[in-house]
Amino acid sequence: MTTSTLAPTTPATTGERVLPPLRIGRHVIDSPVVLAPMAGITNRAFRRLCREAGDAGLAASGLTGASSLYVNEMVTSRALVERTPESMRLIEHDEDERPRSVQLYSVDPATTGAAVRMLVTEDRADHIDLNFGCPVPKVTRKGGGAALPWKRDLFRGIVSAAVTEAARADVPVTVKMRKGIDDEHLTYLEAAQAAVEEGVAAVALHGRTASQAYSGQADWSAIKLLKETITSVPVLGNGDIWSAEDALAMVEQTGCDGVVVGRGCLGRPWLFADLAAAFAGAEVRVTPTLGEVKDTLRRHAELLTDFYAGDELRACRDIRKHIAWYLKGFPAGSTVRNQLALVDSLAALDRLIETMDPTSPWPGAAAEGQRGRAGSSRVVALPENWLASRELDEDQRAQVAAAEQSVADGG
Repeated sequence: MTTSTLAPTTPATTGERVLPPLRIGRHVIDSPVVLAPMAGITNRAFRRLCREAGDAGLAASGLTGASSLYVNEMVTSRALVERTPESMRLIEHDEDERPRSVQLYSVDPATTGAAVRMLVTEDRADHIDLNFGCPVPKVTRKGGGAALPWKRDLFRGIVSAAVTEAARADVPVTVKMRKGIDDEHLTYLEAAQAAVEEGVAAVALHGRTASQAYSGQADWSAIKLLKETITSVPVLGNGDIWSAEDALAMVEQTGCDGVVVGRGCLGRPWLFADLAAAFAGAEVRVTPTLGEVKDTLRRHAELLTDFYAGDELRACRDIRKHIAWYLKGFPAGSTVRNQLALVDSLAALDRLIETMDPTSPWPGAAAEGQRGRAGSSRVVALPENWLASRELDEDQRAQVAAAEQSVADGG
């Protein structure tokens, strides 16, 4: 894929590396960058697009999206153990995708262990990440995601179960978390220390609380403090990385060992090539024309069609949410944008994107900055009496057991 106005035959000139390769257990990730799992986004199709990203000039220097680590969208442990068709499809990887990374959500240690055992004994994953950062109400109200580290025993139990089972095949386990539930109930330092004691290979921190969701600014000072506290495994920073320059700034300000990128890559799969270049000390960046963006959009739709087993309608329904992100800042016209939001076939997509001027240059600042909905801060939905104690009581044990099944059922 070529998605840049950079000279296609001139290798990028690199300077001194900003960071060494990221080591997660037995895996060495040349570009210290991780794609954050995003529901409905980081499926096999999008991950492939990110891995392919980069222009010929960057590729000649080995600076492409292929050198980062890509985590699939979150899968619930219970659904995986029950082998629901959707969960089995979500953990699919391309033949050439390595390491194969799976993120699990769970509120039950036994189910976590069973899910990890399945993944490693059936050789379905090379790396497992545990989700302790999701702020979505339907997750936190059941004691999961960013709410879970508040319960020390439950948190340790889940991490321990995952690490024990994964160790049988030398598969590293990492954790991704937030600062805590809100500013009065912070958990990240204690949880990270517990996770390291249980044997995780790395810890990633999104510098927001669950209460903040995606609003306001990420607190990079928390990432700095975590890095100063945790010294035996890599610490990764997450939050407000919209460009390669943001990633460099985070590393400089926090000392983190790598970065986790989420919303910043929406409609910009080539961001991972930018990040590879930046961490290698190169100043070049991918600046695609509208024509090249159109090609990327079309490629994305093709990959989604394959992901959905040839179902063009489902693929087009999926690609609709990406349209505004891809076209941000470009002079595409409101009529075409509105029609693209209703596209129902690849042929219809082709007709619409053909009307846009392929020579329109990268719009610069107009295409940069925040992507995705920021929302606003809120009171976190939690199970009854969740904050009364740092340990589970009997009622809460029953609640989380039922919640594990409920989430697996889509509730």
